[in-house]
Amino acid sequence: MSDAKFTPRQRLLITVAVMSATVMQVLDTTIVNVALPHMQGQLGATRDQIAWVLTSYLVSSGIFMPLTGFFTDRLGQRRYLMLSIAGFVISSALCGLSTSIDEIVFFRLAQGVFGAALVPLSQSIMVQTYPLEERGKAMAIWGMGVMVGPILGPTLGGFLTQAFSWRWTFFINVPVGIFALALALRVVPDTAKRARSLDWTGFALIAAAIGTLQYILDRGNEVGWFSSRTIVFLSVFCVLAFAAYIDHSIRKGEDALFRMRLFRDRNFTTASAMIAIMGLGLFGAALLQPEMLEDLLKYPALTAGLVMAPRGVASMLSMFAVGRLIGRVDARVLIGIGISFATVGSWLMTWYSLNIDFFWVIFPIVLQGLGLGLIFVPMSTIAFSTLAPSDSAEAAGMFSLMRTIGSSIGISIVTTVLTQHTQIAWNQLGGHITAINPALYAYLRHLGLSLHDPATPAVLGQVLAQQANMIAFNDSFMFITWGFIVMFPLLLILRGGGLKNRK
Repeated sequence: MSDAKFTPRQRLLITVAVMSATVMQVLDTTIVNVALPHMQGQLGATRDQIAWVLTSYLVSSGIFMPLTGFFTDRLGQRRYLMLSIAGFVISSALCGLSTSIDEIVFFRLAQGVFGAALVPLSQSIMVQTYPLEERGKAMAIWGMGVMVGPILGPTLGGFLTQAFSWRWTFFINVPVGIFALALALRVVPDTAKRARSLDWTGFALIAAAIGTLQYILDRGNEVGWFSSRTIVFLSVFCVLAFAAYIDHSIRKGEDALFRMRLFRDRNFTTASAMIAIMGLGLFGAALLQPEMLEDLLKYPALTAGLVMAPRGVASMLSMFAVGRLIGRVDARVLIGIGISFATVGSWLMTWYSLNIDFFWVIFPIVLQGLGLGLIFVPMSTIAFSTLAPSDSAEAAGMFSLMRTIGSSIGISIVTTVLTQHTQIAWNQLGGHITAINPALYAYLRHLGLSLHDPATPAVLGQVLAQQANMIAFNDSFMFITWGFIVMFPLLLILRGGGLKNRK
């Protein structure tokens, strides 16, 4: 399929069709987060059970994402896109109609299965639709949807939950999906079908590995990680399943579930690793900041969501700028500037305190958002710059999978750091609350209390918990900062120029 076949109007309509579906899917990764407490109450679920509303979606999506190339070959690009959109819309409606925790978990599994291909398919279609000299513009448009969707998800979710009910975080997909489906039917080009048999052994191995990994990452912190025999067993099983899949795929060659030769391409492999690390920073910060704002600074859910919105606006602005610069500036330079912005923004978050004002909450968020936009577009472009166009659908599936796995790992690590460092800070600070510390008496006098006042233990316990949590949040932001710093050496491995070195 040659990009010369499309007029500017056709490209615009194709872009609107695929990006409507993409934004719908990526919003669902975060839009339900703020609604979980409401779901838990109405569905009569425990905290562990309601967590499966998130886990089931991630697991099924991660398992089916690598199959994007296979189903695109077997069904054709347009037919597979329409099947994915229709299935996602139906399962979204059923999630909104669910009356029990079992129902919503099952339909969220279905949502993940049908939604898995929407992001990689949209990226592949955008790569094929735009000519090489406009590829940066195409990736900027695609990146805006993929990056801004998860960032704005909590804001939209908070509004829908507060104004209507948690069910509307799912119902909102229905009109958007119907619009995308109708437009895709008319304008999205198809690709030739290719005979290809499903590598059932490979699918079983990769499904077991990814499903196990997602379960470990989601549940590990709650059960104490490797102090749990279950986590140890599943970790060994996961490593063996991944190793078995790699060995199996190398032996199968072109008949494998997805072609391992893609990872021989230096740009694609390096960009995939970097996008995984970036996912850690993006989703780790997106998890920590609302929790900090709501739990420690006592912001209402909607206000916390609105405070997070400038990150999305900043990302959109930087992506728009990159779309115009990427054909003239070396992609590595843009990525390096983006990493610098993201690093500084994350580092400034380590200076948060309980007395911080709006400006110092939002300023680091904006800096990080600018950096993420500068990283994502050239990274997505350079990943495909040295691959053959025929590999775009399969490569897009793997690229999205690496971003998803990186995000899951990031969420798990920052959650663990937050939990453990809260306990460490609690012990360290608590050691100073003694009858021989004169600062304690001065603090209590300021509050009109004495050491033997009945209210003193409760007051000190509350202050201790707040300070310990704040320290733990700062330590977690420092971990995210180091994640971005690690990206700098990988930048040196990328081939320069990106678009200029396409095979």
